[in-house]
Amino acid sequence: MPTTKLDLSRLKTYPLASRSSKVNMAAFARVGRKGSSFRQFYDSLPDFLAAKDLKRLVRAIVEARRARKPVLWMMGAHVIKVGLNPLLIDMVQRRVITAVALNGAGVIHDFELAYMGATSEDVDSALADGSFGMAEETSRLINRAIRAGATRRLGLGESVGAMIRAQRLPYRRLSLLATCHELGVPATVHVAIGTDIIHQQSTADGAAIGQTSLADFRTLIQVVSGLGPGGVVGNVGSAVILPEVFLKAVSIARNLGHAVKDFTAFDFDMIRHYRPHENVLKRPTLLGGTAVSIIGHHELLIPLLLRAVTEELGGR
Repeated sequence: MPTTKLDLSRLKTYPLASRSSKVNMAAFARVGRKGSSFRQFYDSLPDFLAAKDLKRLVRAIVEARRARKPVLWMMGAHVIKVGLNPLLIDMVQRRVITAVALNGAGVIHDFELAYMGATSEDVDSALADGSFGMAEETSRLINRAIRAGATRRLGLGESVGAMIRAQRLPYRRLSLLATCHELGVPATVHVAIGTDIIHQQSTADGAAIGQTSLADFRTLIQVVSGLGPGGVVGNVGSAVILPEVFLKAVSIARNLGHAVKDFTAFDFDMIRHYRPHENVLKRPTLLGGTAVSIIGHHELLIPLLLRAVTEELGGR
């Protein structure tokens, strides 16, 4: 037991004003007014944490667009299912997004939107009787497009985008793949065999799927090769496949002598995942760059991000 009493009156203190403080009222949120513009709302956001990161990301995308550097948008299918294709298509048309990478499920939802303006079946009820994934047109038309693309040595994304346009599907204006094909924007698809409903049916051709997806991987490497300095890559809602594909693309590009560094990488998802953090944000930026991670729902975050980019760039 201590034998002397603590004399707290001897503590050394300092004037509060001399301390460096991390929170300053200059960065506080400002109260909005009814009828105010989006610009006023955006400027009113506090300059802390995720809001500060969002503003940094908006600046990076705007600067990349003005410098004609790549803005690579990698995403899982959920982004399409929550109704965001119109916003992404607008960004592609305005050359803000310069390349798109999807997983296999993204192709299915993109096609079904173009085909009938609707997508996403009720898995719980369909699985009970084995009807899950058995929509005839989805598998037949997509698999036929992939086989046709393989004979022409196209990538999978280009193959399906071309089919949607050639078939003049009634809602093709909702198709990200068709838009990319029309404008010559790289749209790559990275498939794991067995993960997608079109693999369930006899029309699936493993050789064609593998060939076209490999072609897309090599196209992605070309896109990644140009990221640094000043480009932007985003991973939105892909927990495993696209982060793994991106990591390999970075390694190959660097092996071939491209300086893939000093770019901005961001990850948007509803929870934090290991592979996006390691393979998109951390490891690829160790040589230089900025990493931004924002957790939240895609149907809220992405409209906010893209509307802010539009505001900064001007135009509609």
